[in-house]
Amino acid sequence: MSPARRERLMVLIVGAGGLSQTLLRPTLAAAGHNVQAAPTPADALRLFRALSPQIVLMDLAMPEGDPLALLADFLRAAPELVVLALTPPGAVDKAVAAMRAGAFDVLALPFDEAQLRTATQAAAEEATARTSGRLPPIRRRQTAGEGELVAATTDRTAFIGSSEAMERVHRIIASVARSQATVFITGESGTGKELAALAVHARSGRANGPFIALNCGAIPPDLLESEVFGHVKGSFTGAISDKPGAAAAADGGTLFLDEVCEMALPLQTKLLRFLQTSTIQPVGAVKPRRVDVRIVCATNRDPLDAVRRGQFREDLFYRLYVVPVHMPPLRDRGTDVVEIAEAALARFAAEEGKRFEGMTAETRRMLIAQDWPGNVRQLLNVMRNAVVLNDGGVLRPDMLPIPMVQAAMNFEPARPEPEPPALPTTGPQTLAEIERQAVEAALARHEGSVPRAARELDVSPSTLYRKLEAWAKRR
Repeated sequence: MSPARRERLMVLIVGAGGLSQTLLRPTLAAAGHNVQAAPTPADALRLFRALSPQIVLMDLAMPEGDPLALLADFLRAAPELVVLALTPPGAVDKAVAAMRAGAFDVLALPFDEAQLRTATQAAAEEATARTSGRLPPIRRRQTAGEGELVAATTDRTAFIGSSEAMERVHRIIASVARSQATVFITGESGTGKELAALAVHARSGRANGPFIALNCGAIPPDLLESEVFGHVKGSFTGAISDKPGAAAAADGGTLFLDEVCEMALPLQTKLLRFLQTSTIQPVGAVKPRRVDVRIVCATNRDPLDAVRRGQFREDLFYRLYVVPVHMPPLRDRGTDVVEIAEAALARFAAEEGKRFEGMTAETRRMLIAQDWPGNVRQLLNVMRNAVVLNDGGVLRPDMLPIPMVQAAMNFEPARPEPEPPALPTTGPQTLAEIERQAVEAALARHEGSVPRAARELDVSPSTLYRKLEAWAKRR
């Protein structure tokens, strides 16, 4: 048993109405803590001064006063205080504001006793570490400067850069990492959404646990439930042995659901139940089992638009969209492109055993001038290409891939406009045939670019890749 569980801590509940008596106080008291409740901000200030609590549960929906201002006052008076913010459903702005103000974690209503126990146990461990001077190493690094990203990822290139847009990302990750709050990452393809998820995991109390990434858009819908929740032997054709799903594999760590908006609606219902109960039931299993998993999800689509279109459950959206993190496109990051390019040049040169001595000013200007539709991923490919195809020295514009040089010179080779495939005007057609013709027409309009065609069709690029691969196999 950990010291945080044995030690009796003073906990102050601010607001929360009837929930304070029915759920909060009984659960905290059962965990061995000394619990006091303050129904109003005036009561909270009085009890805070008299009791010097180690943990505060702050209701951000209190009708009286300004809870965020009260939170800030508490933290100024006691920087070691651990604050759990309670937010009403869908109050994303309040959750983000609370994390930025210094809250340790956010609990979005409605939550159950199990979720409350998990959050308060983490808060108790943090409070014990702070008051005893045993701050976790990651917390020490945070206090040294929020802008410093310390995630131990395999490729930190996407996080290089000092633009204002990236500094905002760094600050949010530094604030939210040590909480249990669900993080929802948005951004175009190639902006580094998985790296952001890795950074959240690496700076969290789960850093020593597993980080399991699952691309919801790259797995056929009929297999996705098994991939997420697992299956037992014989539960369906081909299930020759028991298989733990991603949720079980992430027990004690972080489950990263990439392209979460591509998840089929029936599975969204099961994911919502998982978030509400913290239990999973593998396909074919009789009994559910409890797991301790933090969810981080990402999408390159507009999640609210997916909700409006009926493609994503609204209740699931509000469960997941607790702390949003938007990864900015590379074109909006100014001179970050040069910093990333120089770091990538040095790294790729070392890997290839070559010696490059930086880049010319003209090369820097050319890199900044690009639109970078593929974002950081595209820039890394360009730099890898330049290192592989050249012997070394100073990187000049003529050493970069030719299509990029042509674009920088505003030069486009003349070519006829492609004619989209004509849709047959006679004869019956299946829905699959119509779908294929629409996809082929979009690809023709965008000169074979799958990402651009996918954007026009409002689907994930991985969805188009899967369809193209399936059609190729049928030929």
